[in-house]
Amino acid sequence: MHIDDGAPSHPGGSNNYFVGDPQKKMVIIDTGDYERNWTKSITDYYFQLGEPHIDFILITHGHGDHTGGLDRIQDLVGCPVRCHPDLASKLSRVLGDESMVIPLEDREKIPLDNTVDLEVIFTPGHEVDHVCYYLASDRAMFTGDAVLGASSTSVRDLTSYMKSLELITTYEHDTVCPAHGPVVPPPKGKDLVQWQLDHRRSREKQVLESLETGARSISKIRSLIYPSDLDERLIPTAESNVERHLDKLVDEGRVQRTDSIFSVNQ
Repeated sequence: MHIDDGAPSHPGGSNNYFVGDPQKKMVIIDTGDYERNWTKSITDYYFQLGEPHIDFILITHGHGDHTGGLDRIQDLVGCPVRCHPDLASKLSRVLGDESMVIPLEDREKIPLDNTVDLEVIFTPGHEVDHVCYYLASDRAMFTGDAVLGASSTSVRDLTSYMKSLELITTYEHDTVCPAHGPVVPPPKGKDLVQWQLDHRRSREKQVLESLETGARSISKIRSLIYPSDLDERLIPTAESNVERHLDKLVDEGRVQRTDSIFSVNQ
């Protein structure tokens, strides 16, 4: 279920997924943002499918544009919600019922029928509670915000994120189904995750080269490695990504951080 939400941070709109056989049972991946129109689009799609039995609502992570319609959609389909353990208590409060939220286990397999299942893959980095879902029968990877369809994503912990990308590349997939941007089919879908991993490695090299040329601030490094015509609305995200690269390099002992010194102007 695609919606053009117009967010500059993830061009190409956003997606929620119904996975399974509408004649048997399905799961829903994510429930969109808080806007009434977004929730209505998901519920309308549910009715178009013939009101299939929904076993679970699966959440990729706790950001508001992935859980915003949760209470209204859960009221409609009446099934439990499954999410990363770190997110369970928050979603229990949203629904007002602990029994309706069931924490996932890493590498757990959620059956869709007797021969088809979704594998749960914990993929921290974009957020600590991020989860991808792998549909081996269709060689499809539902990547949430770990890998987007038309841009790179924001990252909270780059070390964890790159390990997660490396993990995803070990799964045989031809199609990437992201939360934002277009679905990426074969043959490009096969290589998209590796491309994102290579992109991050290239960014890290650019950050190091900027430091070697004398850049000392996040904003200066950003101005050197991002396009000069970067949309102003994307500058905070770009600088956050630069900072995540610097954090990783500091943790690895490859870069030294010197604290800022403040004094009152005379």
